Amino acid sequence: MERRLAAILVADVVGYSRLMEKDEVGTFERWAIYRKELFEPEIAKHQGRIFKLVGDALLAEFASVVDAVECAVALQGAMGERNSGFAKDRRIDVRIGINLGDVIVEGEDRHGDGVNIAARLQELAEPGGIAVSRTVVNHVRNKLEQRFDPLGVQRVKNITEPIGVYRWVAGAPAQKQNVAWRFLRMGGQRTRLIAAGAIFLLLAAGGATYGYLHTRTRQPMHRLSIVVLPFSNLSNDPEQDYFADAVTNDLTTDLSRIEDSFVIAPNTARSYAGKNLKAKQIGSELNVRYILDGSLRRTGNQIRINAQLTDTETETTVWSDRFDGDWTKSIQLEDEITGRLARRLDLELTNEESRRAQAERPNNPDAVDLTMRAWSVLNQPYSREQLEQSRSLFEQALHIDAGLPKALVGLSQTLATEVNYRWSAAPEEALARATEGVNRVLSAYPEDAMAHFVKGEILRAGGKEFASAISEFSAAILINPSLAPAFASLGNAEIRDGRAQEAFVPLETAIRLSPRDPLLNVWYFNICHAYSHLGQDNAAIEWCRRSVEISPFWISYVDLASAYAWTGRKEEAQAAVGKLLKLMPNYTVDRWAHAGFSNNPVFLKQYQRIIEGLRKAGLPES
Repeated sequence: MERRLAAILVADVVGYSRLMEKDEVGTFERWAIYRKELFEPEIAKHQGRIFKLVGDALLAEFASVVDAVECAVALQGAMGERNSGFAKDRRIDVRIGINLGDVIVEGEDRHGDGVNIAARLQELAEPGGIAVSRTVVNHVRNKLEQRFDPLGVQRVKNITEPIGVYRWVAGAPAQKQNVAWRFLRMGGQRTRLIAAGAIFLLLAAGGATYGYLHTRTRQPMHRLSIVVLPFSNLSNDPEQDYFADAVTNDLTTDLSRIEDSFVIAPNTARSYAGKNLKAKQIGSELNVRYILDGSLRRTGNQIRINAQLTDTETETTVWSDRFDGDWTKSIQLEDEITGRLARRLDLELTNEESRRAQAERPNNPDAVDLTMRAWSVLNQPYSREQLEQSRSLFEQALHIDAGLPKALVGLSQTLATEVNYRWSAAPEEALARATEGVNRVLSAYPEDAMAHFVKGEILRAGGKEFASAISEFSAAILINPSLAPAFASLGNAEIRDGRAQEAFVPLETAIRLSPRDPLLNVWYFNICHAYSHLGQDNAAIEWCRRSVEISPFWISYVDLASAYAWTGRKEEAQAAVGKLLKLMPNYTVDRWAHAGFSNNPVFLKQYQRIIEGLRKAGLPES
């Protein structure tokens, strides 16, 4: 069985049966002419090939996803011109879907998920529009002057994994990264003025790259400044260079989504390929604090990627890791590797900057220092004391700079987490405060992935608006596909929305993206909780035991006690109750019954079974 990577374009006429009923001969002839005079030559012009015709639909294959998108835009533009002389009910409008994926080659035909997803995307497009997958957007971003807006994460027929879907916006320019925006988010009036002045000098000098390399007046080094150097291909096969290049590009994109990061553009980073320069020299020339580089080696169907993060000032390795994968699943592997690296680096960079601030300014921290320390604490396994500490640090930061976005988002997340896990003494007040903080950030920065994620956390904690919470988590994922906690919270929200059977895919995605995450014990509990709601006690026991083995978590012992009781393991159920009471003194069945996690009727019916399990396990009633 031969496989290849291909961009698949699927085009289909909207309402073809209706048009045929009105004017069978005319519709048939017009569509045949459009196909012969427009679609076939335009697809060929963009190095594509039609491999299947099915009634009023056609499927085409392209070696380049850029060519596929350019072709689709040209086709829709030409169809608009051809339709201009027809009444609305006689227009021949076409929907187009494009996907980049692995396809099975069978002679001239193509099969597999790569084709099936393109067909489903076509169904989601507007008449005269184009719908594409997130993979397509990632590959054409910065290569085409076309704008794609997110439509959310969609589940489509016969495809297990949810798909991030985008729609083409006709006539709108591509949204560009605002370099000044990242500098101005560093916080602090003095910092903002310095940064704004530095940006003005850079732009006046003819661009950021020129300014970095040639300006005499060095700007302050940004805390989370990083360059991703081209990953080395250690394989004998030069064809693997494109995979190394793709990993480098995707990592640059993913790291730029980290709050307050400043990432050197790929074109500048490539100029350092093959140069044997010390980290300190690269850091000095680019004015960056960190270098990420690595290598890949393919042996048969296995590929190994090594990556390391280097501090340019000390030339020491801050972090390193190794990833192994199956080359036959190269597209999924690329997404998984870059996603895992981005999440890990987000955590490591935050921890490193927190340590640096405490060492350099232990007695005089500024707002950003305190915010970094707060995030470093918040990124640890959840506990009442840990959340109190992070909340205090965020509040101290906001006392210095009341508008610092990273501190506002962090405080909002801390408050929502305290409510979510029933550690808040005033939940309504906490959620109102969290909502006010995150809304301030979203009003200024509507594409902030963490702010959307935290907004979802607030809605989830409220116990009612799960559709809105799911929408916010989906928005966060579309903006930052490496944000593993958003996948995990999406899974939990689906449990609370009475759809426990749908929780496993996003939860497993979170674990796959960040298999050593500080929140792993929480994610394991969520899988356990989904099984508890489905009445699958043995599976619930397995996952909750995994959760508490990583770090004791009070809510995991609730499900453990219930599941042990339902399976007749009384001693283990009583032991779980004992550990629950140690973490949550005086906890009762009544408190669990009225915890208010959700008002969904399906959830409540399933939740009742856990309540009965706690009674069987011997937890005091009230």
